[in-house]
Amino acid sequence: MGGFFGVASRNEAIADVYYGTDYHSHLGTRRGGIAAYDKEIGLQREIHNIENSPFRTKFADIEHEMKGTSAIGIISDYDPQPLLIRSKLGTYAICIIGVIRNYDELIEKYLSFSGGHFDAMTGGMVNSTELAAALINQKSSFTEGIQFAQKEIEGTASILILKEDGAIIAARDRLGRLPIVIGRRDDGYSVSFESYAHQKLGYETELELGPGEIVEVTCEGCTQLAEPGDEMRICSFLWSYYGYPTSSYEGVNVELMRYRNGAIMARFDDEQGNNEGVDYVGGVPDSGTPHAIGYSNESKLPFARAFIKYTPTWSRSFMPTVQSERNKVAKMKQIPVPELIRDKNLLFVDDSIVRGTQMRETVEFLYDNGAKAVHMRSACPPIMYGCKYLNFSRATSDMELIARRVIFELEGEEGEKHIDEYLKPNTERGKKMREVICEQLHLASLEFQSLEGVIEAIGIEPCKLCTYCWSGKE
Repeated sequence: MGGFFGVASRNEAIADVYYGTDYHSHLGTRRGGIAAYDKEIGLQREIHNIENSPFRTKFADIEHEMKGTSAIGIISDYDPQPLLIRSKLGTYAICIIGVIRNYDELIEKYLSFSGGHFDAMTGGMVNSTELAAALINQKSSFTEGIQFAQKEIEGTASILILKEDGAIIAARDRLGRLPIVIGRRDDGYSVSFESYAHQKLGYETELELGPGEIVEVTCEGCTQLAEPGDEMRICSFLWSYYGYPTSSYEGVNVELMRYRNGAIMARFDDEQGNNEGVDYVGGVPDSGTPHAIGYSNESKLPFARAFIKYTPTWSRSFMPTVQSERNKVAKMKQIPVPELIRDKNLLFVDDSIVRGTQMRETVEFLYDNGAKAVHMRSACPPIMYGCKYLNFSRATSDMELIARRVIFELEGEEGEKHIDEYLKPNTERGKKMREVICEQLHLASLEFQSLEGVIEAIGIEPCKLCTYCWSGKE
């Protein structure tokens, strides 16, 4: 998915942007980039591949290589960013987070506006950031251009622009699926995806942008260029998985949401008698762990870390773009605590079950280390649809998703008419789907958080949340 960070300051901004951008490393593993503005040098830009080395390692010398009182940085899961663009709007640096789904259509439609060509990457692909810039450049101002681009783009595009005068323009995506927060310090202002990133650097939260809101930030202040829209669809999965525990979105802290979420699942299991005889509750680390803490606190079942994720040298297993690489990384970094596994009846909470491949390997790993039984709880409902708005599931087909695949195995295309029933645990279809997934993943029992449970745990109005990957409702 990716995340970005920017600073407009009276003082040197490179160090703040280096650390602030690094605090977004959990959101992507492919490219990292920084652009800066200095009154004497002008705009500068540096991009590195971070697939096999962390952002902070590749940019460790950035303070000696770049100079500027304004700068923006990005962790990108796909295209190299930021780009330097020269246009009728001036020369500027730009980066985006989100995804453009109508990529081919936009290239075909606006190719003539780009001068008849785009810079092609390996394989002939066009950088999505360049495409967004080409759309912005069709209008006579950055505000009009950004609004035009966001209207034309199917998907999501939050945009950060560093102008040639050092001002930063920040634009939250049209429906607010992703967050942008503005921070203030005595010497300037910051722009960040994750709220804790600027707080660690001494910035106090000034405001969180609304859906489609556009602001211009300088060292002197933050000026609104476009008012927020009325409609919001912030991604619910930010709280369940993507978001860092110390961040808050729309006033709701990620860690506390996960505690509440786990407690809601525990109450359901207590009512159904589904957790009797469990020796320990644990989380599939890392993001499943706070959900498990909430479950343990509510159920009064002891919490234990039966296996630990070895993180010093292994990247986040969700992020590599090749499935086989994700599987290998997930397997290699799981280190057991045999005394907490052998002959034990274990209940684990994971943040989600997507394809089921990693889950199956985790369960086999636990049985190989002597577990008596492995029960699994998913902190979100069954994922029924590949995400259209962000780079979450990366599923090229809904049939890659284990829940949809099992539904198809049970009743073919007819099953698509009954997704709502399969989501629920107490319908015949819901029970059957869970039973089959249990068999395929070798689980003693399986349950998913309900859609209502996730919404309750987040605690904001349901109409403001995107739950498309579970419900299929836009």
